[in-house]
Amino acid sequence: MADVVSRETRSRMMRGIQAKDTQPELLLRRGLHRLGFRFRVHDKSLPGCPDIVFPKYRAVLFAHGCFWHGHSCHLFRWPSTRPDFWASKINANRARDCIARQKLIAAGWRHAVVWECALKGRSRRPEREVVLECADWLRSGATCLEIPE
Repeated sequence: MADVVSRETRSRMMRGIQAKDTQPELLLRRGLHRLGFRFRVHDKSLPGCPDIVFPKYRAVLFAHGCFWHGHSCHLFRWPSTRPDFWASKINANRARDCIARQKLIAAGWRHAVVWECALKGRSRRPEREVVLECADWLRSGATCLEIPE
């Protein structure tokens, strides 16, 4: 199936997608800050450049977009145009995520992933519930956490 917009329009639209300070990330940062957590953002010295870093808890949090990280939820759908390109790109993102998590664990860091579908879409959870689950995890000392829809 052909794309419904021109190649130039699609290119402009894709350039406009942010990699940092996404809506789910900002929601998590605001909510956790309100609860008294202090953190750094986008620490390039750590594997995977985590979205939120909690040095006091030796923990990091990733706010993953369902499309870009290939989550199996209602927000992810394989594109029908250039399927080989997208499969290669999304699978490379998944592999990079896995390697970053392994390196973080090896370095003694805990990690959490909050999927975009947990905060948006038809099966989203209440924002406060997601933030409180992250806060409980930070205080618990558990190694990892994943929050899907």
